[in-house]
Amino acid sequence: MENFVPPQDGERVVLVSVAVQILEDLDAEEFQLLAESAGAEVLQHVHTQRSKPDAKLFIGSGKAEEIAALVKEHDANLVIFDHALSPAQARNLEKVMQCRVVDRTELILDIFAQRARTYEGKLQVELAQLQHLSSRLVRSRSNLDSQKGGIGLRGPGETLLETDRRLLRIRMGQLKTKLDKVRQTRAQGRVARQKAAIPTVSLVGYTNAGKSTLFNILAQSDVYAADQLFATLDPTLRRLEWDGIGRLVLADTVGFVRNLSHSLVESFKATLEETLEASLLLHVIDSSSPDVLEQIEAVEGVLKEIGADVPILRVYNKIDVSGETAKIIYEKPHQPDRVYVSAHSGQGLDLLKQAVHECLMGQIQKFDLKLQPAYGKLRNQLYALNVIQAEQYDDEGQLHLQVSMAPHKLEQLIKQAHLPIDEILGAQAEQFKRPLEAFEIDDQIG
Repeated sequence: MENFVPPQDGERVVLVSVAVQILEDLDAEEFQLLAESAGAEVLQHVHTQRSKPDAKLFIGSGKAEEIAALVKEHDANLVIFDHALSPAQARNLEKVMQCRVVDRTELILDIFAQRARTYEGKLQVELAQLQHLSSRLVRSRSNLDSQKGGIGLRGPGETLLETDRRLLRIRMGQLKTKLDKVRQTRAQGRVARQKAAIPTVSLVGYTNAGKSTLFNILAQSDVYAADQLFATLDPTLRRLEWDGIGRLVLADTVGFVRNLSHSLVESFKATLEETLEASLLLHVIDSSSPDVLEQIEAVEGVLKEIGADVPILRVYNKIDVSGETAKIIYEKPHQPDRVYVSAHSGQGLDLLKQAVHECLMGQIQKFDLKLQPAYGKLRNQLYALNVIQAEQYDDEGQLHLQVSMAPHKLEQLIKQAHLPIDEILGAQAEQFKRPLEAFEIDDQIG
């Protein structure tokens, strides 16, 4: 049977989900959402089980013939498998079904290609596609093993397949060089933020958990957000001013799915590096999803794979759908473990800001400050942080302030202004008399 030549018209697809006992089972509903996100018209979704994959056809000859009949019946031009297929398996399946066959990785790459908007995103998508294609060139043309012929062209030389692979290697090398420059640029920005003691908070989470919606509300931004998988692909950073923290960088990153192949994770490391250097990760979770535990495991598994050793605050989103109440759950006193919010309705967003403040800055306390008239700069800084609860002047013209903020942040401001902490805080200054090492650790945090 000859190799199938793919058509050039639209995608009418048959989906195939295979529950293989020796492999991790996948979410059939999520698989269909992935196909629809790629713009496919799903005609049929075939579910089957095997004890282990078939070496030649993955699903066995009988099931392959059954799907081939469905393809012909529905006039489909594409079959998508919810597992990774070897090049030989995909080629054999195309021969049987007489239509194009793609696997889960190719499907996700197609969605990425549609979503990429920035220069960096397009580079990463192209690199991932070429890495995937490099092992599948044998499927592209039936004569790739032929050498050039004709007068003056006969004899030893590259086959067409070798030529194409060489060109792919050259292009992949160029893309990696460009992505290295992107990483260097991002690294310079991170170093500048670290020198200025500006904390970075990165939003991570399962795709369609509501990261971009939450990001838009917190950053008062307009990042594209939609009820679809991988609505956001490119990383987005915004500089904010938060009460009690001051300047802060908020980052939105690409969403994750289960069984995200290692090659995709490697290709998108330039995007995911924002999570590696963050001061805090907000793991946004869809609290209304029936697969919430599996989604948490999938996200934190990828974070572990890329080596993201960063404090995590779990943010259970969509409580307007799940029916839960807005609240903060503490693992230890003043150490938030998770917070329940709704980015859509705005429930619990004040609690989220409080939890982020406690994770970055520590416990919020009340202090009574006494400032000389010459200490106006410190007063202005406290007003900029929006932490002043009350103020009044005494008969001697000294300003008395009541502030509510993290002790370490107050201490940092006073020391940076080179002001006497004992005079400003009085008896409350005793709690700040700690070893020098403690000050250095705190300065790195905020």
